[in-house]
Amino acid sequence: MSLTPPPILAVVGLAGTGKSRVTEQLVSKYGYTPVYFGGVVIDEVKRRELPVSPENERIVREDLRAKEGMAVMAKRSIPHVISIRQTGGIVVIDGLYSAAERTLLEESLGGSMVTLAVHSSRRIRKYRVAQRPIRPLTADELDRRDEFEVTMLDKAIPIALADLHIINNGTLPELHRQIDDVLREFS
Repeated sequence: MSLTPPPILAVVGLAGTGKSRVTEQLVSKYGYTPVYFGGVVIDEVKRRELPVSPENERIVREDLRAKEGMAVMAKRSIPHVISIRQTGGIVVIDGLYSAAERTLLEESLGGSMVTLAVHSSRRIRKYRVAQRPIRPLTADELDRRDEFEVTMLDKAIPIALADLHIINNGTLPELHRQIDDVLREFS
């Protein structure tokens, strides 16, 4: 059976689960074009002529959501997703955070989006985020972030309702095999 990847794949999960690693594999092996929702925030930080920093990103992210709603990242990214699809490309969305974003994407993309949830144990996630070179987090910071994202952003909804699921508690080659397996399962 030949593999036909979903035309739009949104990767969801809490911090430290390996969403970026999944996205990297989808780009390098399957030819997906990445659309990073966090890029909306970084672009807006730069547009406001602020230094790009975690604090300024948080301020801008909260301001955007307060002014334009919880689905703002999706709303601003949909034209880019559509333009990639119109040229025959396949899209991986890195950073779908909220139930509102999920709903807007599903309504706007005509049912062509598949969601892939990436899960990892809390202990492994805490280790990973403490070790990462960009935006490391302490265990307490991760706990606070999880609580905020689940309660304030409804992040658990797109994770729980995802079409496909991966448990990423092992090695990178194991993760790559799981990606292959779930995409095969989808086809």
